[in-house]
Amino acid sequence: MQIVYLITTGGTIEKIYSEQSGAVLNSASKIGQYLTRLRLPDCDVRVVSLMNKDSLEMTAEDRAGLVSEIARLLPESFPIVISHGTDTLVESGIAIQEAFADLKVPVILTGAMTPLGFEGSDGLQNLTESLLAARLLRSGVFVVMHSQVFPADKVRKDREQATFVWK
Repeated sequence: MQIVYLITTGGTIEKIYSEQSGAVLNSASKIGQYLTRLRLPDCDVRVVSLMNKDSLEMTAEDRAGLVSEIARLLPESFPIVISHGTDTLVESGIAIQEAFADLKVPVILTGAMTPLGFEGSDGLQNLTESLLAARLLRSGVFVVMHSQVFPADKVRKDREQATFVWK
């Protein structure tokens, strides 16, 4: 049985529509309910809900907390997937790279352009691909989105195409 840690930080992948406010908000983690829809017969995904924020609202302290949580998990030597908002996902990836020069496992960041559960969402695809990539990739920090894998320091968000591309 392969163990994979999934750290949730919020972002579009976790947003819900609030009828009361008429807005799309981060309010509670919903990744767990989507994991139950996946067939993962030999994979134990352990969810760590760290925060639930739009990545544009993430602070330096939030990123330090993410790095601290990764440091806590790394001694177990299991791959780590991080669900994250796409606007500052690369910034967090670079912070992780700088904090851990000698990783022994892959650390993968992923997110969505459209929230999980919304029609046309890319969230479940990106989550599924990230879980597979966590089992296949060498050690390092990567962004996995839309059937592509990028080193975290060699990628950027392309807003016009609504995806990530090589820098």
